[in-house]
Amino acid sequence: MPDSRDSETAAPASSELAVDTMSIVQRGNLKTLEKTLRKQWRLGQNIVLCWSADERGLLVILVPHYFLGNYCATADAQTERGRDNEAFIRDLISGRRRKTREELFAVSKRLDVSPTFIKLNTALTEERRVMAAVEQLIKRYGLSYVESRAVLLFDIVEFSLHTPFEQASQLNSLSYSFNSAYNKLLSQGIQVNFARTTTGDGYYVWNRDLGPNANRDLFYFMLLVVADNAVARAASRGNTVPVVRTGFHIGGHYELYQAEGVNPSVFSYIVGDVTIELARMVDLAQARQILVGDFRCAQLGRGSSGAKPGAGVTTDAFVGACNCELDALQGIQLSGKTITGVSCHLSENADSSGGAGPRRFRVVDKHGLSRYVYNLQLDIGLEGHNLCLGLDDSSLDQAAGAADGHSPDSAPSAAQVIDDLASMLKKRSARMTED
Repeated sequence: MPDSRDSETAAPASSELAVDTMSIVQRGNLKTLEKTLRKQWRLGQNIVLCWSADERGLLVILVPHYFLGNYCATADAQTERGRDNEAFIRDLISGRRRKTREELFAVSKRLDVSPTFIKLNTALTEERRVMAAVEQLIKRYGLSYVESRAVLLFDIVEFSLHTPFEQASQLNSLSYSFNSAYNKLLSQGIQVNFARTTTGDGYYVWNRDLGPNANRDLFYFMLLVVADNAVARAASRGNTVPVVRTGFHIGGHYELYQAEGVNPSVFSYIVGDVTIELARMVDLAQARQILVGDFRCAQLGRGSSGAKPGAGVTTDAFVGACNCELDALQGIQLSGKTITGVSCHLSENADSSGGAGPRRFRVVDKHGLSRYVYNLQLDIGLEGHNLCLGLDDSSLDQAAGAADGHSPDSAPSAAQVIDDLASMLKKRSARMTED
């Protein structure tokens, strides 16, 4: 089961298993490699970009932590050459870090950095588990880029207004919902190797796996977390279970291991376009609302071999494909009742052709930057009872009316006037409107 620490995420357990099952000689090689990398790492001053096997050990390319930023942020960063530099670095730190000897020296020449030789007692074998363990070590002392991955953001509504005890209880409750959703999916044969990092008043969550079904599985995970949270909130007293607003988006990000004392952490963090977009989306979401970003991805569905990155599955198609396979969640127990049916869809309205299309909303952040989002609705059948989650169409219209400034019949109090003024000032810089 994934690690339960709230602020960080553990390295995959599979790498630990690989070390336990390899020969003593190769385990000794890994210890030597770890010791040397830690020394060369110099408390986070340097990072490893790539490596290549050598008959006497291995070659690595080490650069100062600021090198990549300087290399990409040249004076001609907006030119074709500058953009090519950034694309080169992203490709270099994406996926597998092992290079052939020729490839490594080509990288060395382009970056104008000499390779570093690490001597081992014996040569590394080509066993899969040995190579996987070396890759994990290299990534731990480096920086990674993932071009397309699904990430969730769970944000607790009015978190700062609660007492410290209530805040701790709400974070713990949400954390439990993650573990509960994980176990429920595992019982159906769906394993979500999820990781998380706290935002202070919520969590970013992602699937460590990058297979063709990873994004779809994380979508299912989100649905069960939202459902578990709603059921727990209905049965709770006081403010011990949070009201959340949720975002789902697919995009690129960097992954790093922060320094803790004299060692790099075994817990990773992510930052990039996808986390920034999620934060902007959810910042304007209503309580209990589920927003889905406007994206294109390669994941098509269970049993699919996956599409090429350029194929482009849209948000609407992705949600539709997930909905077609939600029968995989039937039979799961929720609040002592069996799930007999599940369906989800994006809120719709009539289009120009007379049919129905998804309602798309434009979110403008405080910087004036905009992006599009969709509202997700979820219906769960529980032995004759229906659980409706997310904002329905009437709630969306009410929220839109409030955003347009429709006032109640009674005269507002002084406190309401002040609150309305503060809200208006915020809306000048950040707003959500239907496209």
